[in-house]
Amino acid sequence: MAQDTARQPPPTAPTAPARALLPLILPSVTVGIVTSLVFVGVSAAAEKLQHVLWGPLPDALGVGRYSVLWMFVVLFATGVAVGLVVWKVPGHAGPDPATLGLDAPVLPPRVLPGLLIAVGLMLAGGPSLGPENPIIAVNVGLAMWLGQKLVPRTPDALWPVLAEAGTIGALFGTPVAAALVISESLAGRPLRGRLWDNLFAPLTAAACGAITTTLIARPTFDLGLPPFGHPRWSDVVAALVIAAAAALLGMCAVYVFPYVHAVFRRLRHPMLMLPAGGLVLGALAAVGGHLTLFKGLTEVGELARDPGGWSAGQFAAMAVVKLAALVVAASCGFRGGRIFPAVFIGAALGLCAHALVPAVHPAVAVATGVLGMLLAITRQGWVSLFTAAALVASPAVLALLCIASLPAWLLVTGRPQMQLHADGSPIR
Repeated sequence: MAQDTARQPPPTAPTAPARALLPLILPSVTVGIVTSLVFVGVSAAAEKLQHVLWGPLPDALGVGRYSVLWMFVVLFATGVAVGLVVWKVPGHAGPDPATLGLDAPVLPPRVLPGLLIAVGLMLAGGPSLGPENPIIAVNVGLAMWLGQKLVPRTPDALWPVLAEAGTIGALFGTPVAAALVISESLAGRPLRGRLWDNLFAPLTAAACGAITTTLIARPTFDLGLPPFGHPRWSDVVAALVIAAAAALLGMCAVYVFPYVHAVFRRLRHPMLMLPAGGLVLGALAAVGGHLTLFKGLTEVGELARDPGGWSAGQFAAMAVVKLAALVVAASCGFRGGRIFPAVFIGAALGLCAHALVPAVHPAVAVATGVLGMLLAITRQGWVSLFTAAALVASPAVLALLCIASLPAWLLVTGRPQMQLHADGSPIR
């Protein structure tokens, strides 16, 4: 009898009844739509300011739009402007961005306006950071504040999850990325009920955030690279080598990150740290060119449109300069995330491999380069796989990505992350 009992499979968790999930639909839909509108609104405002700063304004002054002088001026001025926000605006634009990841803390409402201004100025001015971390933080704080006021009976723990899922759905234009991120975060927690029951509300928010962004802005991650057909053994070897090389390069930045951060912290004041960071970024832009500015998503599209337009050395230089710019921008206090710049770095590294060995398919090179870099920089396995696959829009590359992720993950797991504790020590 004891043996029969031992052989029985463990009981599965009961599914939640529909009446338990139905009340979550309206809050999830609302949060998803609002998070998308916040993201699209900030992005649109930043793009308009960027157009002025890097178009009509230098033209009117008779300065080249991407001349070395103008890149220095704008990046320094961006550091001054963001420094003023961090110094003077209530809430100081939130905590040190080097301590934040995708899982944002709940910030009080008074912090949110300054954080929105800081990220908008950063996106327009050219530092190599994306909008994801601060936009998630703003949406989490906004959802918690409004949710507690308008729907006080809803558990407080629900609002940050909905806001994070809705924002990730809005950022990527698909709820799949959000579902993968939330599933990964739920893996370390005790679940009540089935996984899909726990994903019901976040997936609803992510879907609404994604469709709102798609209807308004029509985003796309497909780089338009030549389609990848049937994999060959040489593609497997190339995928393994490129992903591992990208992961190793990314880990170099991860290990340097706390030291660069410590150097800027010694300046102590945002009006010293951020302008100094702007000057360093200006010097890096002078070396790498204007394609190494900004969050990198538009710029990586320019690289992909002409994979043969640059030499292997030029692709390698852009990857290294962009990686250095990411480290500096994230260390000196600019409010921003690291996913989109890492995509540019990985893509440039992959195109460098294609330029060195033309037999390597550009879709394989770009996807695996992005995969390895994102694994090192974000330590988000599902997001790395999803983003790399979305860039090439070729289902045949998925198997190669899964294979290439294994040695790349062995190189990064258990090691420091590109995120710091409050005392400046790296998170492992």
